[in-house]
Amino acid sequence: TMTTEMQEIAITEEKPLLPGQSDAVKVIKHTHTHTHTHISEHRVKTPHGVLHVTVNGAGNARRPAILTFHDVGMDSKSCFSTLFKFEEMQEIVKNFTVVHVNAPGQEDGTAIYPAGYQYASMDQVSEMLPAVLQYFNFRTIIGVGVGAGAYILSKFTLTNPDAVEGLVLINIDTNARGWMDWATQKLSNLTSSLTDQILSHLFSQEEMSTNTELIQTHRERISKAPNLINIELFWKSYQGRRDLNVERNKTFKCPVMLVVGDQAPYEEAAVECNSKLDPTTTSFLKMADAGGMPQLTQPSKLTEAFKYFIQGMGYMASSCMTRLSRSRTTSLSSSYSMEGSRSRSRTLSQSSQGGQLPPSPSHTMEVSC
Repeated sequence: TMTTEMQEIAITEEKPLLPGQSDAVKVIKHTHTHTHTHISEHRVKTPHGVLHVTVNGAGNARRPAILTFHDVGMDSKSCFSTLFKFEEMQEIVKNFTVVHVNAPGQEDGTAIYPAGYQYASMDQVSEMLPAVLQYFNFRTIIGVGVGAGAYILSKFTLTNPDAVEGLVLINIDTNARGWMDWATQKLSNLTSSLTDQILSHLFSQEEMSTNTELIQTHRERISKAPNLINIELFWKSYQGRRDLNVERNKTFKCPVMLVVGDQAPYEEAAVECNSKLDPTTTSFLKMADAGGMPQLTQPSKLTEAFKYFIQGMGYMASSCMTRLSRSRTTSLSSSYSMEGSRSRSRTLSQSSQGGQLPPSPSHTMEVSC
Protein backbone atom coordinates (compact mmCIF):
# COMPACT_ATOMS: atom_id res chain seq x y z
CA THR A 1 0.00 0.00 0.00
CA MET A 2 0.90 3.62 -0.36
CA THR A 3 1.44 4.18 3.35
CA THR A 4 3.93 1.40 3.91
CA GLU A 5 5.76 2.50 0.82
CA MET A 6 5.83 6.07 2.11
CA GLN A 7 7.21 4.97 5.45
CA GLU A 8 9.96 2.94 3.86
CA ILE A 9 11.26 5.92 1.94
CA ALA A 10 10.64 8.78 4.31
CA ILE A 11 13.48 8.19 6.71
CA THR A 12 15.76 11.16 6.24
CA GLU A 13 19.08 11.74 7.88
CA GLU A 14 18.89 14.26 10.69
CA LYS A 15 21.48 16.93 10.35
CA PRO A 16 21.55 20.62 11.18
CA LEU A 17 20.52 22.88 8.33
CA LEU A 18 23.37 25.33 8.47
CA PRO A 19 26.39 24.36 10.53
CA GLY A 20 27.72 27.28 12.52
CA GLN A 21 24.51 29.27 12.22
CA SER A 22 22.31 27.32 14.56
CA ASP A 23 22.71 29.79 17.42
CA ALA A 24 21.34 32.67 15.35
CA VAL A 25 18.38 30.73 14.12
CA LYS A 26 15.46 29.16 15.87
CA VAL A 27 15.13 25.64 14.52
CA ILE A 28 11.81 23.98 15.08
CA LYS A 29 11.58 20.30 14.32
CA HIS A 30 8.23 19.03 13.08
CA THR A 31 7.73 15.32 12.77
CA HIS A 32 4.85 14.29 10.52
CA THR A 33 3.55 10.75 10.22
CA HIS A 34 5.28 10.22 6.91
CA THR A 35 8.17 12.63 6.80
CA HIS A 36 10.75 14.07 9.14
CA THR A 37 11.20 17.66 8.15
CA HIS A 38 13.42 20.28 9.67
CA ILE A 39 11.69 23.63 9.67
CA SER A 40 13.67 26.72 10.53
CA GLU A 41 12.77 30.39 10.52
CA HIS A 42 15.23 33.11 9.59
CA ARG A 43 15.35 36.87 9.45
CA VAL A 44 17.51 37.87 6.52
CA LYS A 45 18.94 41.39 6.24
CA THR A 46 18.69 42.86 2.74
CA PRO A 47 19.44 46.26 1.18
CA HIS A 48 15.76 47.20 1.55
CA GLY A 49 14.97 45.82 5.00
CA VAL A 50 14.60 42.46 6.73
CA LEU A 51 12.82 39.47 5.20
CA HIS A 52 11.22 36.67 7.19
CA VAL A 53 12.05 33.33 5.56
CA THR A 54 10.96 29.79 6.45
CA VAL A 55 13.09 26.84 5.33
CA ASN A 56 11.90 23.24 5.06
CA GLY A 57 14.33 20.39 4.85
CA ALA A 58 17.98 20.28 3.95
CA GLY A 59 17.98 19.16 0.34
CA ASN A 60 20.74 18.07 -1.95
CA ALA A 61 23.25 20.91 -2.34
CA ARG A 62 23.75 20.08 -6.01
CA ARG A 63 20.10 20.85 -6.68
CA PRO A 64 18.48 24.27 -6.88
CA ALA A 65 16.42 25.34 -3.88
CA ILE A 66 12.68 25.72 -4.45
CA LEU A 67 11.86 29.31 -3.48
CA THR A 68 8.24 30.43 -3.11
CA PHE A 69 6.76 33.92 -3.03
CA HIS A 70 3.15 34.49 -1.97
CA ASP A 71 0.47 36.89 -3.21
CA VAL A 72 -0.99 40.05 -1.66
CA GLY A 73 -3.35 39.43 1.26
CA MET A 74 -1.50 36.24 2.15
CA ASP A 75 1.72 35.06 3.70
CA SER A 76 3.71 31.98 2.78
CA LYS A 77 1.59 29.74 5.03
CA SER A 78 -1.86 30.76 3.81
CA CYS A 79 -0.66 30.78 0.20
CA PHE A 80 1.39 27.58 0.00
CA SER A 81 0.82 25.17 2.87
CA THR A 82 -2.12 23.41 1.14
CA LEU A 83 0.13 22.61 -1.82
CA PHE A 84 3.33 21.73 0.02
CA LYS A 85 1.61 19.60 2.67
CA PHE A 86 0.02 17.52 -0.07
CA GLU A 87 1.43 13.98 0.19
CA GLU A 88 2.66 13.64 -3.41
CA MET A 89 4.16 17.12 -3.29
CA GLN A 90 6.14 16.18 -0.18
CA GLU A 91 7.39 13.15 -2.06
CA ILE A 92 8.71 15.40 -4.86
CA VAL A 93 10.25 18.14 -2.74
CA LYS A 94 11.86 15.97 -0.07
CA ASN A 95 15.08 16.03 -2.12
CA PHE A 96 15.10 19.83 -2.32
CA THR A 97 15.44 22.61 0.19
CA VAL A 98 12.18 24.59 0.10
CA VAL A 99 12.38 28.26 1.05
CA HIS A 100 9.22 30.28 1.67
CA VAL A 101 9.85 34.03 1.52
CA ASN A 102 7.43 36.45 3.17
CA ALA A 103 7.14 39.94 1.73
CA PRO A 104 8.10 42.65 4.24
CA GLY A 105 5.58 42.96 7.09
CA GLN A 106 3.29 40.16 5.83
CA GLU A 107 4.16 37.25 8.15
CA ASP A 108 2.29 36.35 11.34
CA GLY A 109 3.24 38.38 14.39
CA THR A 110 5.08 41.05 12.42
CA ALA A 111 5.49 44.64 13.63
CA ILE A 112 2.95 47.14 12.30
CA TYR A 113 4.41 49.88 10.10
CA PRO A 114 3.92 53.45 11.35
CA ALA A 115 1.75 55.94 9.47
CA GLY A 116 3.50 57.35 6.41
CA TYR A 117 5.88 54.38 6.17
CA GLN A 118 7.45 54.11 2.71
CA TYR A 119 6.89 50.48 1.65
CA ALA A 120 9.30 48.91 -0.84
CA SER A 121 8.32 49.03 -4.52
CA MET A 122 7.87 45.72 -6.38
CA ASP A 123 11.30 46.24 -7.96
CA GLN A 124 12.86 46.80 -4.55
CA VAL A 125 11.25 43.66 -3.12
CA SER A 126 12.77 41.69 -6.02
CA GLU A 127 16.14 43.29 -5.19
CA MET A 128 15.91 41.76 -1.70
CA LEU A 129 16.11 38.20 -3.04
CA PRO A 130 19.84 38.05 -3.90
CA ALA A 131 20.54 38.54 -0.19
CA VAL A 132 18.39 35.47 0.56
CA LEU A 133 20.32 33.32 -1.92
CA GLN A 134 23.57 34.59 -0.47
CA TYR A 135 22.49 33.99 3.14
CA PHE A 136 21.76 30.31 2.46
CA ASN A 137 24.55 29.82 -0.09
CA PHE A 138 22.09 28.86 -2.82
CA ARG A 139 23.63 28.96 -6.26
CA THR A 140 20.31 28.62 -8.10
CA ILE A 141 16.57 28.35 -7.42
CA ILE A 142 13.37 27.11 -8.97
CA GLY A 143 10.86 29.90 -8.30
CA VAL A 144 7.18 29.34 -7.50
CA GLY A 145 5.18 32.55 -7.28
CA VAL A 146 1.51 33.56 -7.09
CA GLY A 147 0.17 36.96 -8.22
CA ALA A 148 2.37 39.68 -6.73
CA GLY A 149 4.87 36.93 -5.84
CA ALA A 150 4.93 35.75 -9.47
CA TYR A 151 5.65 39.33 -10.56
CA ILE A 152 8.46 39.70 -8.00
CA LEU A 153 10.09 36.40 -9.03
CA SER A 154 9.77 37.35 -12.72
CA LYS A 155 11.52 40.65 -12.08
CA PHE A 156 14.24 38.87 -10.09
CA THR A 157 14.71 36.34 -12.91
CA LEU A 158 15.00 38.98 -15.64
CA THR A 159 17.66 40.76 -13.57
CA ASN A 160 19.50 37.59 -12.41
CA PRO A 161 18.97 35.05 -15.22
CA ASP A 162 21.79 32.76 -14.07
CA ALA A 163 20.27 32.33 -10.61
CA VAL A 164 16.99 30.78 -11.81
CA GLU A 165 16.67 27.31 -13.34
CA GLY A 166 12.90 27.29 -13.68
CA LEU A 167 9.83 29.39 -12.89
CA VAL A 168 6.27 28.45 -11.98
CA LEU A 169 4.13 31.57 -12.32
CA ILE A 170 0.55 31.39 -11.06
CA ASN A 171 -1.69 34.38 -11.99
CA ILE A 172 1.14 36.40 -13.54
CA ASP A 173 0.44 39.89 -14.85
CA THR A 174 3.58 41.29 -16.44
CA ASN A 175 1.94 44.65 -17.26
CA ALA A 176 1.54 47.80 -15.25
CA ARG A 177 -2.11 48.66 -14.70
CA GLY A 178 -3.66 50.51 -17.63
CA TRP A 179 -5.55 53.74 -16.95
CA MET A 180 -8.90 51.90 -17.18
CA ASP A 181 -7.80 49.53 -14.44
CA TRP A 182 -6.58 52.50 -12.50
CA ALA A 183 -9.94 54.27 -12.82
CA THR A 184 -11.87 51.12 -11.89
CA GLN A 185 -9.63 50.72 -8.87
CA LYS A 186 -10.21 54.32 -7.82
CA LEU A 187 -13.97 53.71 -7.91
CA SER A 188 -13.78 50.41 -6.05
CA ASN A 189 -11.65 52.10 -3.38
CA LEU A 190 -14.65 54.30 -2.66
CA THR A 191 -17.25 51.55 -2.77
CA SER A 192 -15.61 48.39 -1.41
CA SER A 193 -13.49 47.60 1.59
CA LEU A 194 -9.79 46.81 1.34
CA THR A 195 -10.63 43.19 2.19
CA ASP A 196 -13.07 42.94 -0.74
CA GLN A 197 -10.61 44.55 -3.14
CA ILE A 198 -7.98 42.00 -2.19
CA LEU A 199 -10.44 39.08 -2.31
CA SER A 200 -11.49 40.00 -5.85
CA HIS A 201 -7.80 40.07 -6.80
CA LEU A 202 -7.30 36.60 -5.32
CA PHE A 203 -10.52 34.84 -6.31
CA SER A 204 -12.85 34.57 -9.30
CA GLN A 205 -16.18 36.40 -9.62
CA GLU A 206 -17.95 33.06 -9.40
CA GLU A 207 -16.23 32.16 -6.14
CA MET A 208 -17.03 35.62 -4.78
CA SER A 209 -20.71 35.49 -5.71
CA THR A 210 -21.26 31.94 -4.40
CA ASN A 211 -19.27 32.99 -1.30
CA THR A 212 -17.48 29.65 -1.03
CA GLU A 213 -16.06 28.38 2.22
CA LEU A 214 -12.63 29.37 0.94
CA ILE A 215 -13.78 32.98 0.45
CA GLN A 216 -15.31 33.05 3.92
CA THR A 217 -12.11 31.73 5.51
CA HIS A 218 -9.91 34.25 3.73
CA ARG A 219 -12.33 37.17 4.27
CA GLU A 220 -12.24 36.40 7.98
CA ARG A 221 -8.45 36.06 7.98
CA ILE A 222 -7.75 39.27 6.05
CA SER A 223 -10.37 41.52 7.68
CA LYS A 224 -9.15 40.54 11.15
CA ALA A 225 -5.45 40.54 10.35
CA PRO A 226 -3.53 42.51 13.01
CA ASN A 227 -1.19 43.70 10.23
CA LEU A 228 -3.92 44.94 7.87
CA ILE A 229 -2.04 48.25 7.53
CA ASN A 230 1.00 46.34 6.22
CA ILE A 231 -1.18 44.29 3.87
CA GLU A 232 -2.58 47.50 2.41
CA LEU A 233 0.95 48.82 1.82
CA PHE A 234 1.94 45.64 -0.05
CA TRP A 235 -1.32 45.87 -2.06
CA LYS A 236 -0.63 49.48 -3.04
CA SER A 237 2.91 48.59 -4.00
CA TYR A 238 1.58 45.84 -6.29
CA GLN A 239 -0.97 48.26 -7.76
CA GLY A 240 1.95 50.55 -8.61
CA ARG A 241 3.97 47.86 -10.43
CA ARG A 242 5.72 48.73 -13.69
CA ASP A 243 5.70 46.89 -17.01
CA LEU A 244 8.17 44.00 -16.97
CA ASN A 245 8.60 44.52 -20.74
CA VAL A 246 8.76 40.83 -21.49
CA GLU A 247 9.01 40.11 -25.21
CA ARG A 248 10.03 37.13 -27.33
CA ASN A 249 13.57 38.46 -27.72
CA LYS A 250 13.90 39.81 -24.17
CA THR A 251 12.50 37.05 -22.07
CA PHE A 252 13.22 34.36 -19.48
CA LYS A 253 16.23 32.16 -20.23
CA CYS A 254 14.79 29.27 -18.16
CA PRO A 255 11.81 26.93 -18.58
CA VAL A 256 8.55 28.54 -17.40
CA MET A 257 5.24 27.01 -16.39
CA LEU A 258 2.35 29.47 -16.44
CA VAL A 259 -0.72 28.51 -14.41
CA VAL A 260 -4.08 30.25 -14.26
CA GLY A 261 -7.65 29.23 -13.43
CA ASP A 262 -10.22 29.29 -16.19
CA GLN A 263 -12.44 32.42 -15.71
CA ALA A 264 -10.04 33.68 -13.03
CA PRO A 265 -9.15 37.39 -12.67
CA TYR A 266 -5.73 37.02 -14.32
CA GLU A 267 -6.71 34.67 -17.15
CA GLU A 268 -6.28 37.30 -19.90
CA ALA A 269 -3.00 38.54 -18.42
CA ALA A 270 -1.61 34.99 -18.33
CA VAL A 271 -2.71 34.31 -21.93
CA GLU A 272 -0.99 37.53 -22.99
CA CYS A 273 2.18 36.65 -21.07
CA ASN A 274 2.19 33.21 -22.70
CA SER A 275 2.08 34.80 -26.16
CA LYS A 276 5.27 36.74 -25.36
CA LEU A 277 7.34 33.83 -24.05
CA ASP A 278 9.51 31.33 -25.90
CA PRO A 279 7.11 28.52 -26.91
CA THR A 280 9.86 25.89 -26.77
CA THR A 281 10.48 26.41 -23.05
CA THR A 282 7.02 27.48 -21.85
CA SER A 283 4.11 25.34 -20.78
CA PHE A 284 0.74 26.93 -20.06
CA LEU A 285 -1.81 25.34 -17.76
CA LYS A 286 -5.27 26.78 -17.83
CA MET A 287 -7.13 24.89 -15.11
CA ALA A 288 -10.87 24.39 -15.08
CA ASP A 289 -12.68 24.37 -11.72
CA ALA A 290 -9.68 25.97 -10.07
CA GLY A 291 -11.03 29.46 -9.36
CA GLY A 292 -8.52 32.19 -8.58
CA MET A 293 -6.07 30.17 -6.46
CA PRO A 294 -5.29 26.80 -8.10
CA GLN A 295 -2.70 25.97 -5.44
CA LEU A 296 -5.49 26.00 -2.82
CA THR A 297 -8.29 24.41 -4.84
CA GLN A 298 -6.44 21.91 -7.07
CA PRO A 299 -3.24 20.89 -5.24
CA SER A 300 -3.19 17.40 -6.79
CA LYS A 301 -3.34 18.66 -10.38
CA LEU A 302 -0.77 21.34 -9.70
CA THR A 303 1.50 18.78 -8.04
CA GLU A 304 1.23 16.51 -11.06
CA ALA A 305 2.07 19.38 -13.42
CA PHE A 306 4.98 20.48 -11.20
CA LYS A 307 6.27 16.91 -11.22
CA TYR A 308 6.50 16.90 -15.02
CA PHE A 309 7.97 20.39 -15.03
CA ILE A 310 10.93 19.51 -12.81
CA GLN A 311 11.23 16.13 -14.46
CA GLY A 312 11.67 17.99 -17.75
CA MET A 313 14.51 19.88 -16.07
CA GLY A 314 16.12 16.52 -15.23
CA TYR A 315 15.53 16.58 -11.47
CA MET A 316 13.37 13.53 -10.88
CA ALA A 317 14.87 10.07 -10.42
CA SER A 318 12.90 7.46 -12.32
CA SER A 319 12.38 5.33 -9.20
CA CYS A 320 10.64 8.24 -7.55
CA MET A 321 8.57 8.79 -10.68
CA THR A 322 7.24 5.26 -10.87
CA ARG A 323 6.36 5.39 -7.21
CA LEU A 324 4.48 8.62 -7.79
CA SER A 325 2.78 7.34 -10.90
CA ARG A 326 1.37 4.42 -8.91
CA SER A 327 0.02 6.79 -6.31
CA ARG A 328 -3.30 8.59 -6.34
CA THR A 329 -2.66 11.46 -8.71
CA THR A 330 -2.54 9.90 -12.10
CA SER A 331 -5.27 12.11 -13.48
CA LEU A 332 -2.99 13.94 -15.86
CA SER A 333 -0.91 11.04 -17.08
CA SER A 334 -2.83 10.88 -20.33
CA SER A 335 -1.96 14.47 -21.17
CA TYR A 336 1.76 14.09 -20.59
CA SER A 337 4.38 11.55 -21.46
CA MET A 338 5.73 9.57 -18.55
CA GLU A 339 9.22 9.59 -20.09
CA GLY A 340 9.15 13.31 -19.56
CA SER A 341 12.41 14.15 -21.28
CA ARG A 342 12.21 17.82 -22.09
CA SER A 343 12.28 17.41 -25.87
CA ARG A 344 9.40 14.97 -25.79
CA SER A 345 7.22 17.07 -23.54
CA ARG A 346 8.00 20.05 -25.74
CA THR A 347 6.67 18.37 -28.87
CA LEU A 348 3.62 17.36 -26.91
CA SER A 349 2.83 20.86 -25.79
CA GLN A 350 3.64 22.41 -29.15
CA SER A 351 1.45 20.01 -31.05
CA SER A 352 -1.43 21.41 -29.06
CA GLN A 353 -0.99 24.91 -30.50
CA GLY A 354 -4.46 26.32 -30.72
CA GLY A 355 -6.02 23.03 -29.72
CA GLN A 356 -6.12 20.77 -26.73
CA LEU A 357 -4.33 17.63 -25.79
CA PRO A 358 -6.54 14.59 -25.41
CA PRO A 359 -8.55 15.47 -22.32
CA SER A 360 -7.40 13.90 -19.10
CA PRO A 361 -9.93 11.61 -17.45
CA SER A 362 -11.27 14.42 -15.33
CA HIS A 363 -11.34 16.99 -18.18
CA THR A 364 -9.86 19.62 -15.95
CA MET A 365 -6.66 20.47 -17.62
CA GLU A 366 -5.80 22.21 -20.80
CA VAL A 367 -2.18 22.35 -21.78
CA SER A 368 -1.46 24.72 -24.60
CA CYS A 369 1.57 26.57 -25.71
